[in-house]
Amino acid sequence: PEMARNAGIEGRVTVQFIVTEEGNVENAKVVRGIGGGADEEALKAVQQAEFTPGMQRGRPVRVQYSLSINFRLDN
Repeated sequence: PEMARNAGIEGRVTVQFIVTEEGNVENAKVVRGIGGGADEEALKAVQQAEFTPGMQRGRPVRVQYSLSINFRLDN
């Protein structure tokens, strides 16, 4: 994000969410953020992603995930 770039902010944002039986994302929230707009961008990226639902005994099930997204500035 531009605000993080201008402020020199880089680091890891951890997002926790549920992947439904259909592969959709529900209840996405930042559990560890770095600010500077990076938290919002991480949430947006997770909500736009397509996931394969978890399987248990051959049936799709809801699964809770935690995903870390790294933001790094190029010199």
